Amino acid sequence: MSSQPERSGPVDEADAALPHPPLTLYLVKRLELVIRALMDDALRPLGLTTLQYTALTVLQNKGSLSSAQLARRSFLRPQTMHEMVLTLEKRGLIARGQDEANKRVLLASLTDAGSRLLAECAPAVLELEAELLADLSPGQRETFREGLEHGIATLAAVSEARRA
Repeated sequence: MSSQPERSGPVDEADAALPHPPLTLYLVKRLELVIRALMDDALRPLGLTTLQYTALTVLQNKGSLSSAQLARRSFLRPQTMHEMVLTLEKRGLIARGQDEANKRVLLASLTDAGSRLLAECAPAVLELEAELLADLSPGQRETFREGLEHGIATLAAVSEARRA
């Protein structure tokens, strides 16, 4: 049930002055910005940005990927990912090798040093997640996650359809 009063008839100036709740998209973006700022602060002492951390965790979870695949899964443009891959490779956090199926493609994979660094990052990231969810009951946490996963799946399908 909406907290907004039901209205009938044409919208007049008084209606236009009533406050409207922010769009869900705006709230999600604000959440993402706050998370990114806090994660950047938490990861900085370990020498990582949130974007680099994301790329490393994608490789940890998905295995070897091309730069293009890694860019899509990390929500970055291919050009941005290319620069990041070079940086992470120079630091010894990832290694690249030829794809056996297509010799022209280089696949990035997490190195032992990259895995160790992610393990060092885990406490700070888990603490931030715990703070985000602290005031929610287990049921609310599950509902929150389900809502986020639904939104991601729905908009990913919209994005894919628009690219087709």
